[in-house]
Amino acid sequence: MNTLYLLVFVLALSTALVLMPLAVYLSKRYAIVSRPGGRRREAQPIPKLGGLAMYGSFVLTVLVAQFLPVPRQDPNEIIRLIGLLAGSTFIFVASLLDDRYEFSALPQGIAQIIAAGIAVTFLIFIETVNNPFTGQQTDPWPHVVTVTLSMFWLGLMMNTVNFLDGVDGLAGGVALIAGAMLFINSAFIVQPAQTSVSLLPLALMGASLGFLLYNFYPARVYMGSNGAFFLGYALGTLSIIGGAKMATILLVMGLPLMDLAWQVVNRLRAGKNPMVGDRGHAHFRLLDMGFSQRQIALTYYLFCAFFGVLTLVITSQLFKFVALGVMLALIAIGFVLLARRRQGSSPVSSESAGGESSG
Repeated sequence: MNTLYLLVFVLALSTALVLMPLAVYLSKRYAIVSRPGGRRREAQPIPKLGGLAMYGSFVLTVLVAQFLPVPRQDPNEIIRLIGLLAGSTFIFVASLLDDRYEFSALPQGIAQIIAAGIAVTFLIFIETVNNPFTGQQTDPWPHVVTVTLSMFWLGLMMNTVNFLDGVDGLAGGVALIAGAMLFINSAFIVQPAQTSVSLLPLALMGASLGFLLYNFYPARVYMGSNGAFFLGYALGTLSIIGGAKMATILLVMGLPLMDLAWQVVNRLRAGKNPMVGDRGHAHFRLLDMGFSQRQIALTYYLFCAFFGVLTLVITSQLFKFVALGVMLALIAIGFVLLARRRQGSSPVSSESAGGESSG
């Protein structure tokens, strides 16, 4: 089995590396590049079709993995797989058009709703959760609650990764860590092992690493909206497929999730569109304070990996809930310190269009 795991990972990684030069070429050929002086304050345009390599690598690897001789336990697995690939393709194409034509927040939101609707239609939805106080699963919710919660979760994940994409290597590295935690949980923690399901986050790991080798500071390519929304959608759906693993994602992605909530509240209080980017995010504030992009990315990696590992080693649902509370408290303290440090400074204007993603 370990040989099959290695095969899937290497296939995804190598395919991403092969597709990356093509993505860079197409970015330049069709002028899908970042604008110097934007939120990232680039000195020169950077190609932003990195998501093309990740998407292509992931889809190809997932399709190949379906022919591998591994046990498959879920009778609805093929239905959910179709939903994963169909929704991924839709949000990738929609956000690719956004990178080319710079849509407003409304078309982006509609595209996210449709992508989430595709997932729910193909049985990718949150029907129950584990009660942290009893350790037991809740009873299935009414259909309207299930659909609403599932679509909210997928939209939240898409926007979280998109908001996170502001420092070289940051979003890709955190997605790699999240994928690793989902893979380990499915392949080695859950009993019986969900072998076929574990190949999906493994494919995402390889695709993310292939991108990260081009995106870590100094970045030669950005993921753009096409990569950010695709990654968020993939992580959101993979945390549901094969049994909800939302606790894993919540602990791994706690910092960017809190940052998203923080910025939405701040922008609404200031009377601004919460979906239009600025330099208020924690990673931008750290950058303005003098931290390097590598330092910021590595700090995020360590923080997300630490709490992600906790989900693997802690078996008690109550202790996981406590760990989540501790993490949120630490993040809140950090945000308060960042806000105080920034008091007295003038706000930085947002980009004119194109949503959160600086790519």
